[in-house]
Amino acid sequence: MILHIDMDAFFAAVEQRDNPELRGKPVIISGRSMRSVVSTASYEARVFGVRSAMPLVQAMKLCPEAVVVRGRMDRYREVSRRIFTVFQEASPLVEKVSIDEAYLDVTGCLRLLGSPLTIARNIKNRIMEKENLTCSIGIAPLKFIAKIASDMNKPDGITVVEPHDVEGFIDTLPIGKVPGVGASALRIMESIGVKTLGQIRHLDDRVLQKKFGVHGQRLKHLAMGHDASRVEPFHERKSYSTETTLDRDTLDHDFLRVQLLEQSDEVARLLRRGQVKAKTVSLKITYGNFHQITRRHTLGVPVQSSKQIYQEALRLFESENHPGMIRLIGVGVSGLIPQDQPVQDLLFKDRDEKQHEQWAHVEKTVDSILGKFGGNSVKRAITARKDPETNKPD
Repeated sequence: MILHIDMDAFFAAVEQRDNPELRGKPVIISGRSMRSVVSTASYEARVFGVRSAMPLVQAMKLCPEAVVVRGRMDRYREVSRRIFTVFQEASPLVEKVSIDEAYLDVTGCLRLLGSPLTIARNIKNRIMEKENLTCSIGIAPLKFIAKIASDMNKPDGITVVEPHDVEGFIDTLPIGKVPGVGASALRIMESIGVKTLGQIRHLDDRVLQKKFGVHGQRLKHLAMGHDASRVEPFHERKSYSTETTLDRDTLDHDFLRVQLLEQSDEVARLLRRGQVKAKTVSLKITYGNFHQITRRHTLGVPVQSSKQIYQEALRLFESENHPGMIRLIGVGVSGLIPQDQPVQDLLFKDRDEKQHEQWAHVEKTVDSILGKFGGNSVKRAITARKDPETNKPD
């Protein structure tokens, strides 16, 4: 039996918990500019039709009284780590889907911890006790059904689909609820009279192949109650990145350097947290006309320091002949290796190399402070940045 656990409006719920003045109010997590998009909306805002990925300007039309809060990813990651500790107490088989979502295979834990429903209730109680947050849980013998079930009684609900109920569940499941069936596939389904997943069982394989290609075969397997995917406890991370859509298009290089520095800090923290170093640094830019470029460079020695990442990202930025105002900027790293993996060291270290090593110790100390006191407890003085148009503090 598999549990799919999804935290309820996670970012917004953390903000409401941390700030009592936001409780009971419609809260939108988003950037500050009206061209930003909604990252998460509280359930009070969702009543008005506000949804994730919706343009903020549209969300504010639907819910003018909403409180817009800028997200705090460091804070959300900190809370997420503690929540995943609760998951790991229930099962060694935990597959992290995202910062607020996971699958747990509890098949081997039933004798020790009780029924899947008992395990789910205990997890919910532990999260409420430790974090004062709610989650919704789907329980089923198949991964895709567990995921669908977790969305059926939100927020703060549990939905159980027993093995003997799987066929009936599939027969009545609206085809639009199946993961991977998007708007275009849904239109095709409607055109051939398919309304539920169960109806796929009766379609000819040639029709499925013609209409949906390889995806058609997958749908046929799901309709027959076959899902070969298993809970995978570990996915090797291939890269880390962060990007910012700016409040206004700009070519103010001082302002953009501060953005790159903040992003380099964040990416470096992720590397240290993952205990890896990166061989390649990349820069992503989207201009005001939505033209996008990506530039990357592979370094001679893998790095983990924000200073080294920033220097390379800045070099990439300044080597470009920018054709217009910049709308989005981002920094990424790839080519990850374990931080303790031996690499060819420099026989004679120059002054810069020694400074990098010294600065690395400072960054690890800052990591410890942030871990203990929260994401805003230590900040660079330069990141009290100015708005590129008004030249006033942001």
